[in-house]
Amino acid sequence: MEATPFKSGFVSIIGRPNVGKSTLLNRILGEKIVAVSDKPQTTRNVIRGIHSDGTSQIVFVDTPGIHSAKSRINRAMVDAAMTAVTGIDLLLLVVDATQRVDEPFVKDICAKSGAPIFLVLNKIDQVEPKEKLFSVIDGYTRLHDFAEIIPISAQSGSNVDRLVGLVRERLPEGVPYFPDDILTDLPEKFIVAELIREKVFRLTTKEIPYGTAVVVEDFQERENNLVAISAIIMVERDTHKGIIIGKKGSMLKKIGEQARRDIERLLGTRVYLELFVQVQERWTERTAMLRELGYE
Repeated sequence: MEATPFKSGFVSIIGRPNVGKSTLLNRILGEKIVAVSDKPQTTRNVIRGIHSDGTSQIVFVDTPGIHSAKSRINRAMVDAAMTAVTGIDLLLLVVDATQRVDEPFVKDICAKSGAPIFLVLNKIDQVEPKEKLFSVIDGYTRLHDFAEIIPISAQSGSNVDRLVGLVRERLPEGVPYFPDDILTDLPEKFIVAELIREKVFRLTTKEIPYGTAVVVEDFQERENNLVAISAIIMVERDTHKGIIIGKKGSMLKKIGEQARRDIERLLGTRVYLELFVQVQERWTERTAMLRELGYE
C-alpha cells in the first residue's frame, strides 16, 4: 500500500484588526500562544504557530491587523503584516462576516499576493438573519476568484477543522520544518510576555493598553516544580503607571493573578509571577526601544 505523501508549507493569516485572526490560530493549535482581546490591534508581532498531525505540518503565520497607521509602532506592525503576504504557500484572508464587504482592502491584498487565497468568513455565529451570509459571500466573490470560501466561527470552533483540512489538501509535498512536538518557534519568555500583555488589554481602557509593552526580565526553574518569573510592564506616562498599579495595587494584582493562571496552563507547572511597572516616555516612537522589543 502506497504511503500518504507528507505535506508541509507556510500559511499566512491576514486581515483587518479585530476580525479574529489570533483567536483562529489559538483555536487551531488548541493552546493560547497569541494575545487576544476585544480591542483592535492586540497582536503586534508576526507569530508562527505550528500545526503537526503526523501526515502534514502547517506553519501558520499570524500577523498584526492591517490598518491606517500613524504612530511609528503602528507603521512597524503594518509593515510586518504586509511582508507575510508574499513568499508563502497559501494566504488566509480573514474577514468579519458581520461587517460590510471591505472592497478596497480585499482588492489590495489580492493584488499583492501571488499565493492561492482562501477567504475565511469569521464570526458567522453572529450573522443575523442567517440568510444574510449568502449576500456577504456574493459580495466577496465579485472581487476575486478565491481558491476557497470558508465560513467559520473561531470563537466556537465551528468549521475550523474543515478549514484546516482544506489547507492541508492545498499544500505541496514536503518535509517538516520544525519538530512535531512544538506549537511555535518563539521562546517561552515571549509567549509569557504576550499573556501578561493580554491581561492589560482586557482589564484597562482607552489608550492605556496601546501604550504598554511587557518585558520578561527573569525566568527561572526552581525546585518543587516551580517557575519564578519577573516581568516589567512598560508604560509611557506616570498617570498610566498609577492606573496599571491601581488603588493599593489592586489592578496589578488582578493582572498578575489572571496572567499566572494562563502561564501555568501553558507551562504545565506552578508559577510565581512578580510584576513591576516602569515608565519609558514615548517608547512607542523611539527606534531603539522598538527594535529592542522586536517591533522593528
